[in-house]
Amino acid sequence: MKRIQYQVDEIADALIRVFTQDFYVKKSIMITFKENKEWDDELRRYFADTIYDITRNWRLLWYLIDKEITYSKEALYPLIEFYFSSLGKQDSYTLEGLFKEDEGLHERLIHAQELRVLRESIPDWLDDLCSKEFNERWDGLLTALNKKPKTVIRTNTHKISRNDLKMILRKEGIQAESIPYTIDAILMKDRINIFQLQSYKQGLFEVQNDASQMVSHFLDPLPGMRVIDVCAGEGGKSLHLSCLMQNKGKIIAMDTTKWKLIELRKRASKAGAENIETRHISSSKAYKRLKDTADRVLLDVPCSGLGTLRRNPDIKWKLGKEDLKRLTYLQHDLLQRYSPLVKKGGRLVYSVCSILSCEGEQQIRTFLDAHSSDFSLVKEKRYWPDIDDTDGFYMALLERI
Repeated sequence: MKRIQYQVDEIADALIRVFTQDFYVKKSIMITFKENKEWDDELRRYFADTIYDITRNWRLLWYLIDKEITYSKEALYPLIEFYFSSLGKQDSYTLEGLFKEDEGLHERLIHAQELRVLRESIPDWLDDLCSKEFNERWDGLLTALNKKPKTVIRTNTHKISRNDLKMILRKEGIQAESIPYTIDAILMKDRINIFQLQSYKQGLFEVQNDASQMVSHFLDPLPGMRVIDVCAGEGGKSLHLSCLMQNKGKIIAMDTTKWKLIELRKRASKAGAENIETRHISSSKAYKRLKDTADRVLLDVPCSGLGTLRRNPDIKWKLGKEDLKRLTYLQHDLLQRYSPLVKKGGRLVYSVCSILSCEGEQQIRTFLDAHSSDFSLVKEKRYWPDIDDTDGFYMALLERI
């Protein structure tokens, strides 16, 4: 831990990228790693933990040092120093014993522990919104969202079974255990750089939260089917669908961003997923010709990402009320636009990594009210950080009548 305290400039630069240049935490950390190739795995792990932890507790830290939020490098130095003298020392943020000699700091600490927006470090508007939606449950849910994330991987069953993968991981010195309610998820018990493992380099697994994995199971694609993954991105769920389909049939992975599809093709080649075809959505022609052709459609739409705050704590600082309005409108539009791709008797899964009903249940109710003669709700499911210890996810399975 002492070594990381000497990397103050790198920590400050990474935080400035996150908070002023719109980089996500993961991307900002990767930039630092590329600039410091001599760092070993231990230093990289401590550095990443520090950036995530400071971002997670951003508002609390500024309050405790009694300063206005400022983004200059010089202003960040005392914040970083304070972090290492307090939060960086422990997993629990019960800090009273550390600050009894500093009366002002001690009073601010007591106040922060009593006020949720400071204790859990969250914007006022988001706290107001969620406290109205979740009432008394919000305290526990928010605490769960602020926990450090667990590491879950998905077995690439094109190449290996889950049990065999666990054996290989043990040979690599990794403690790993199956997650019971899934057929391919594994919980990694050790904190290591998994991307350096030979098993990862060989394409034996992908990093994917267990709730996210359940979306593909919810869609239930069968070998030989025609499946369309509309918002495929870099292909995490497309690759999983390919495994479930045993490389039989066809998956059309679509997205509006070309570089994501290029990355998807690289990942598919590494994973041995041979039934994925990528299509760039450059105009409505790219999808209108697919009307009434799909046995299954996956609509994993852009959303607030509030269910993933454990892994993406910067979201709460980047998201605003207007962003939420824009996203809910986009989700409604995507449902209207892409639901006709499902053929009669086919099924569609709508999913979001959000805890908010306006992005989940309400979207589906609005859609079904307008399309009651075309679609019916088969089932819906939520995964909760405070109940299931997963990312927050909503998924709905619809059938075209």
